[in-house]
Amino acid sequence: MPQDENLAAVVSSAAQDIGGFIRSQREAAHVSVRQLAEKAGVSNPYLSQIERGLRKPSADVLSQIAKALRVSAEVLYIRAGILEPTETGEVRDAVITDAAISERQKQILLDIYTSFCQQNEAAAIEAAKAAAAPGNTVSEADEEPTTEQDYGGFQRRLQLTQSLTTDPES
Repeated sequence: MPQDENLAAVVSSAAQDIGGFIRSQREAAHVSVRQLAEKAGVSNPYLSQIERGLRKPSADVLSQIAKALRVSAEVLYIRAGILEPTETGEVRDAVITDAAISERQKQILLDIYTSFCQQNEAAAIEAAKAAAAPGNTVSEADEEPTTEQDYGGFQRRLQLTQSLTTDPES
């Protein structure tokens, strides 16, 4: 039954990976195992077993731990192998793992970042189409928006962000 052994090795590896990640996040937050267990609503021995890779937590337990650590549950789900990673990137990873901002603020930042990326991609596609058209030449002004255009878009996003972060429900 080598297939069963391979499966057991994969599960063990995933448990150790999530456990090590939880331990590193806990240590970075300067929280003891006992304190995190209490905040997450799990027993101290169970959390210790998770950190040592002896137990693989359920999605519910991961969600409780994520909330207690003030990290995204999605990050823990991906580390545990429950979810497949979606977009990867240094900016996205940095925002998701930042404990200094709330989940709502993280989502707002990611939405703004994504809209900037999409806007730049659309501008690049339009510039490429214009350059490929016969007899057309593309000036530098056509390739990228002017500072005033960028600033206007930035201002609208900033106002949206401010309105969302000053919302009493946040």
